[in-house]
Amino acid sequence: MDGLALKNRLPDSVLPFPDGLWNRTKYVFWKAITPGYLFGLNLLLALHLLHHEGRQLFVIGRLAPGRSLDGFLAYLEAKGFANHFIAWKDDDQIVSLRKLESFERQYHLRIFKDGEVRGHYEYTPEAHPAWHSKEVGFEERREEFLQFVSDWVVSA
Repeated sequence: MDGLALKNRLPDSVLPFPDGLWNRTKYVFWKAITPGYLFGLNLLLALHLLHHEGRQLFVIGRLAPGRSLDGFLAYLEAKGFANHFIAWKDDDQIVSLRKLESFERQYHLRIFKDGEVRGHYEYTPEAHPAWHSKEVGFEERREEFLQFVSDWVVSA
């Protein structure tokens, strides 16, 4: 299955409605700008005016032999992961998923064409765009990711 078909198969992640006036203001702002933001981001990437190179840190492992990508995605979806539609696309990435812990924090998982799986814990871009882009609070959380992926991924 190709990356676009996989991406379209997964539901988009949905932010929980946050507490506090400032977080609620950010929530409403992102709800309003997301369609235009996605169009603009995709246009800038297509025109090669923006480009993200490489892969982010924190390798979890590789898809286990005999396991299918589609089955892994169904498993992750059942664990609460959904399409992370506003994330940068790393080189050779097939799909980007996130599991929201709250409006402010998330687990971000990427799967690549070669079967590699990477993940990190971070601030959501909606709650803290500057911190998110500068990787403030960017953590490996390897043990938690290994629990999420279970025997679907073998350690690298």
